[in-house]
Amino acid sequence: MSKPLQISADTAVKLSEQLGVPIEHLMHMPRHILLQKLAELAKPNVAPESENKS
Repeated sequence: MSKPLQISADTAVKLSEQLGVPIEHLMHMPRHILLQKLAELAKPNVAPESENKS
């Protein structure tokens, strides 16, 4: 079992709200899964800009 993520309480609250995941789940989520979810969150914000440039 992996150790809890080393993030501040404020960061944990913000991430749990954005990901729609309870804080308890977030803190024990494997790092690679958290990074994957963050990347998915970032994609919609990046796509419109790249579409306008082409």
